[in-house]
Amino acid sequence: MAAADKRRRVIFIGASMAGKTTLTQAMMREELRYRKTQTLDIVGGFIIDTPGEYLERGGMRGALSVAAAEARLIVFLQSASAAQSFFPPSFASMFGKPVAGVVTKADIASPEEIAEAKIRLTRAGIGRIFVTSAYTGEGIQEFVEFIDSLD
Repeated sequence: MAAADKRRRVIFIGASMAGKTTLTQAMMREELRYRKTQTLDIVGGFIIDTPGEYLERGGMRGALSVAAAEARLIVFLQSASAAQSFFPPSFASMFGKPVAGVVTKADIASPEEIAEAKIRLTRAGIGRIFVTSAYTGEGIQEFVEFIDSLD
């Protein structure tokens, strides 16, 4: 991963337990351990990790818009094992910046669940979607290379 650079800053947005912090740990090659994100957290100088409640509670979504002002790329995370999605239709359009999607927890999901997670991200306005597992490493390198390729 290239050196920390504010111009490359990305923000991870997703529901609680979507895997935002775990994906961050995998990308930074840290030990994978559960940690509840309570506030906005900048990791490695370029990943903005957000609490799931900011997405889940409609009244807090404005905080995501403000935090995203510092990001070059918006990343929506959807757990393949989640029973629902908190992303409203066309939610990506509110940011006015490039938005990518990441399906997480592919290692514990069926192909049908992964396909459903992709559909949920597509409905939210995402075009580029990565399928990942922080535990097996699936899709992590491809996603990191995508971030590194940003201008």
